Amino acid sequence: QVQLVESGGGLEQPGGSLRLSCAASGSIFRIDTMGWYRQAPGKQRELVAGITNGGSTNYADSVKGRFTISRDNAKNTVYLQMTSLKPEDTAVYYCDARVMVVPGRWDDYWGQGTQVTVSS
Repeated sequence: QVQLVESGGGLEQPGGSLRLSCAASGSIFRIDTMGWYRQAPGKQRELVAGITNGGSTNYADSVKGRFTISRDNAKNTVYLQMTSLKPEDTAVYYCDARVMVVPGRWDDYWGQGTQVTVSS
């Protein structure tokens, strides 16, 4: 019913920048919070950044000041601008959205993930 499609991952050098995008489509009545998570090999998935429908944001301490989350509600799209990348940012990045498909029912949906590799 709802699909989230991420794009923008890849290989970048330390200190470089990447911009991730995630577009939601399908039977969407309303989207509340959207966010980005990441999972490195051998580690648990962790929240990177989140943004509410009204634009309030929160970040993991490890990315504060380097990453910026934003969204375009008209396009049902969330972005993650990543700067000053570090090797420890290497992970698969997943987008998440809390979606109302029918009035009164909220469900969480995930994208398929996009690989970000930071290496010289």
